[in-house]
Amino acid sequence: MDRRSFLKAAGVTSLLAPVLIKEVLAAKERSLVVVAEGADYAAITKRAINAIGGMRKYVKPGDVVVVKPNMGWDRSSELAANTHPLVVRAVVEECLAAGAKKVKVFDRTCNDARRCYVNSGIEGALKGMKGVECKQIEQERFKKVSLNGRFLKEWELYDEALSANVFINVPVAKHHGLSKLTLGLKNIMGVMGGNRGYIHRSIDVALADINAHLKSHLTVIDATRILTAHGPQGGNIADVKILHKVIASADIVAADAFATTLFGLKPADIPVTVAAYKRGLGEMYLERIKVVRV
Repeated sequence: MDRRSFLKAAGVTSLLAPVLIKEVLAAKERSLVVVAEGADYAAITKRAINAIGGMRKYVKPGDVVVVKPNMGWDRSSELAANTHPLVVRAVVEECLAAGAKKVKVFDRTCNDARRCYVNSGIEGALKGMKGVECKQIEQERFKKVSLNGRFLKEWELYDEALSANVFINVPVAKHHGLSKLTLGLKNIMGVMGGNRGYIHRSIDVALADINAHLKSHLTVIDATRILTAHGPQGGNIADVKILHKVIASADIVAADAFATTLFGLKPADIPVTVAAYKRGLGEMYLERIKVVRV
């Protein structure tokens, strides 16, 4: 190789080096998704959290933590419309064990809030726990926030979610008539005020706008039983499939991507997942996700 050819080749190599380094680092730092399975829902929830690094990785002593389940429907736990109360309690217990000063649990419900909180079993599961607050949404606490999103320029979000040190997303995995599935990315609707029906005009982009502003530090998906049809409200036990699984990840898109496979679908089938991936909110391609089963 003559001098000119060598310098030309070296120049190309130097230009490609940052790209190659980035690819190598990406390969080494794949998004981690943990799947725990078993009939003891509290135990598998804690097992999943421990395998993802333990709650102390996310919650520090003195933190105020929001644990956001889905309890939007006046349905009992076996109907899979709401997050299982044992999963929620286990997440809360791990937060307290990590030193959280206060853990707040809430959701903006679709049915009557009092009935949803009681009949979901979540309010009862948390009753009497020191440092835990499970109270209904207070409308005056919604705060208009500038999002500068692609669909939503601003929206009212719940101030207790915005001010928390840590936001933990704890959805149930279920079918949804409009978005196909509702998982972590869509569960964020529970902190939105205003007329939420408006976002249905472009729900995938709107939810990416919200999740880009209010990021989940940890996502724990309840797939102990999933709602396979007539979601999000359900109501027929025939639509429920028992899986005994809990999924945990710091990457909400990766968590949703894996959970999608439980329904026989691919991440690319879910517009919300695709929109969030394109926004850089996480990884949706399963071959780039490290799945650990415990």
